[in-house]
Amino acid sequence: MAIRDWPIKRKLTAILLLISGLVLLLTSAAFVTYEVVTFRQTIRSQLATRSRILAANSTAALAFANEADAREILGALKYDPHMVAAALYDRNGRILATYPAAPSADLIPAAPQPDGYRFEGGRLVGFTPVAQGENQRLGTLYIASDTKAVSDALRLSGVIAIVVLAIAMLAAYALAAALQGRISAPILALAETATAASTRQDYSLRAPKFGEDELGALTDSFNQMLGRIEEQKQELQQHATRLEQRVAERTKELERRALELQAANSELDAFAYSVSHDLRAPLRSIDGFSQVLLEDYAAQLDQAGRDSLQRVRAASQRMATLIDDLLKLARVTRTEMRTERVDLSGMAREIVLDIQRTSPDRQVEFAIAPGLEAQGDSRLLRVVLDNLLRNGWKYTGKQPQPRVEFTAVDENGDRVFVVKDNGAGFDMKYADKLFGVFQRLHSSAEFEGTGVGLATVRRIINRHGGRIWAEGIVDQGATFYFTL
Repeated sequence: MAIRDWPIKRKLTAILLLISGLVLLLTSAAFVTYEVVTFRQTIRSQLATRSRILAANSTAALAFANEADAREILGALKYDPHMVAAALYDRNGRILATYPAAPSADLIPAAPQPDGYRFEGGRLVGFTPVAQGENQRLGTLYIASDTKAVSDALRLSGVIAIVVLAIAMLAAYALAAALQGRISAPILALAETATAASTRQDYSLRAPKFGEDELGALTDSFNQMLGRIEEQKQELQQHATRLEQRVAERTKELERRALELQAANSELDAFAYSVSHDLRAPLRSIDGFSQVLLEDYAAQLDQAGRDSLQRVRAASQRMATLIDDLLKLARVTRTEMRTERVDLSGMAREIVLDIQRTSPDRQVEFAIAPGLEAQGDSRLLRVVLDNLLRNGWKYTGKQPQPRVEFTAVDENGDRVFVVKDNGAGFDMKYADKLFGVFQRLHSSAEFEGTGVGLATVRRIINRHGGRIWAEGIVDQGATFYFTL
């Protein structure tokens, strides 16, 4: 587990132990260093004193070059276990006597070195002048001592420091374990309260307060926050209750209106049937009897009478067509949608073939882009394309080279389908009337129609969640755009 994931108790204990350990370690290091330095100075002072005593006792032996006396003086050093070697040099630098009697070559320097006492090679060595009086120098005393005493002192100081450090760390751990609770307890209480409140969604809980310090202020703020959340929760519950009541009331209202709408639709269906059945019969009678008059009594009628009968027949036929278009418009709104992948290019080609079969005398150039597909109801989309393509065919009737195109473009990430012709066009200031029922921008004398087709198209496009709009210029053509 990473340190950042430790419980706060362990973190506080670790921090206290780390600080205590660092302080004790620095103190112990200072203590050991002081002991070692002091002890080195002590043994150096002791060696200097011993050297001066031996030098004073060796003046006679050097003055008379008495090697036996010199060896006897140096031999006294055997009673000090720390003495490694010693030598007396005469004034010419020749060795007069040594200790031990037959030392190895690395123990005794071949010639005396400058006076003084120093640590070198793991030993404490000293060169002391041997003089008779103040000015007459008879020779030099060399003495060498091991530093085992220093090592022993260092080892003893280290052991003492380790023991003290261990005892102090145990005491620090005990104190840290006892005192960290004063800091961790309020924090843990806050954490437990926050966990319980978030888990059980119970904001009536309150964290216990342990004091008036910063953690106490934090506890007060946390409890105030829980109180505000509890109040807001109660307000939200009240709002939710009122909203549920309003939703229930609205649902009942919608159900009532749905029943009324269903009844209205039933009445509308009955009315549509009545219109389809009851109005068609008189229209067929008017058209039929008018045709009988034209066929059987044409000789008895003058030209004005025959023209009047022709107009009666045309009006009755136009009325029948208008009834059919209105019924189609009503069915479009109520027809159930069946969404599927539709090949619009293939559907457009089928509509063009049907137009060309029914009107072989007119030659209109149709340009259908390949690969145009969309998601929608194939029956309704056929009505859209049929109306738009037939409008293009109809309104290019006065053009010498009529042309109708069906393509698609991408606009801001949307697929926009386009039906364009080079026919009569329209004035853009009347564009808002294009898709209204019975709204026409050209008279029936110029171009036949009932003014219902584009209204039907717009309703179908709206049911597909799309939009439709148009652009046109008088005598230069019109362009219809729609999305699905």
